[in-house]
Amino acid sequence: MKISLFTDTLADINGVSRFIQNVAERSGQTGRDLEVITSTPLDCPDYANITNFRPVFSMKMPKYDDLDLSLPPIMQILRHVEKHQPDVIHISTPGPVGCIGFIAAKMLKVPVLGVYHTDFPAYIDRLFDDHTLTKLTEKFMRGFYKPFATIFTRSDDYIRSLTALGMPADKIIHLMPGFDANLFHPRFKDDAVWERLGLRSDTVKAMYCGRVSVEKNLPAVTKVWKRVRKQAAARGVEAELIVVGDGPYREQMTRELKGEGVHFLGFRHGDELSTIYASSDFFVFPSTTDTLGQVVMESQGSGIPVVVTSVGGPKEVVENGRSGFVLDPDDDDAWVETLTTLITDHDRRKAMGLAAHHYIQQFSLNNSFEHFWEVHTQAWHEHLHRLGISHGTQGQAAPPTPQPSS
Repeated sequence: MKISLFTDTLADINGVSRFIQNVAERSGQTGRDLEVITSTPLDCPDYANITNFRPVFSMKMPKYDDLDLSLPPIMQILRHVEKHQPDVIHISTPGPVGCIGFIAAKMLKVPVLGVYHTDFPAYIDRLFDDHTLTKLTEKFMRGFYKPFATIFTRSDDYIRSLTALGMPADKIIHLMPGFDANLFHPRFKDDAVWERLGLRSDTVKAMYCGRVSVEKNLPAVTKVWKRVRKQAAARGVEAELIVVGDGPYREQMTRELKGEGVHFLGFRHGDELSTIYASSDFFVFPSTTDTLGQVVMESQGSGIPVVVTSVGGPKEVVENGRSGFVLDPDDDDAWVETLTTLITDHDRRKAMGLAAHHYIQQFSLNNSFEHFWEVHTQAWHEHLHRLGISHGTQGQAAPPTPQPSS
């Protein structure tokens, strides 16, 4: 089986990009024929099975200056796909590259599968606060995903959300979560990293990693952080908030939390990112719009407890009370109390970090990839069956069923 995976994001710093990079790397390691097709002006990972078509035109995405919106070379991509002749098309993003994936699937008459990675209606609602625009986005998403043979979702919570959005429940499958347990591990812990970054090493550090934007619900952290820091100081402990990533809310967050021990590190990669995770004391992820939250698994893998909301997918990869805490996003007092407890109770924080590392090992990248491949294989076999072809005949038509003689 040959798969062509179409994505509009690959070189960006986000959970979707990391997921696709992991799939590309794992398919190469296991000898599976999967090619990732994208179109971006950014430098992509140097994998043999990634093909980046330089865009015809590129601009900054509205409300997202750190993301590019690119117009791909349509005919060049279609000629490439026709030459490769994939058996299945996978579409990871509902953007220009994803739309070309649809055209390619129709051209080759092969099944289409994809992951509902991003809750765009929720993003639009938080970013623009425009009910009409949100409804239009919902309508577009229904139309985009309707032809899919299978729609993967990253959590059970979003199975319900997609069904409510009008997508057929029998097409929706919960893709087993997975993260790179070798890259995110307690062995990367190194307190000297803070001095290398120009920070103190003698404070308790809460960490956030992701897009610095309102749809990640970061204003909620801004709202409670001053109270948290004040209460921790009253108990003799100094806390700092480490923010890894960038985005349109950074300037306002910097202004509102000036002098409150908040440090913006921008984008970090590779071993340095792994070290920052493992050397932090706990992880804060206030998002209510994430379908999963790759960073929530990565932080637990790194041996630190997490605090997430009760809305969206991240809560499904947290063992509440043991590997982290799941809180009502609107209960400011609960957030203040929980963050203050994690800052001031060293023994509990350490025990929860150990529990988090052990708990999250079940979500291995290998298991997630094998599930991903199995579902695509099944879709391919069902497609062949509808054509009257047995997958065991190496592409040859199955013999006709004998008809009873008259």
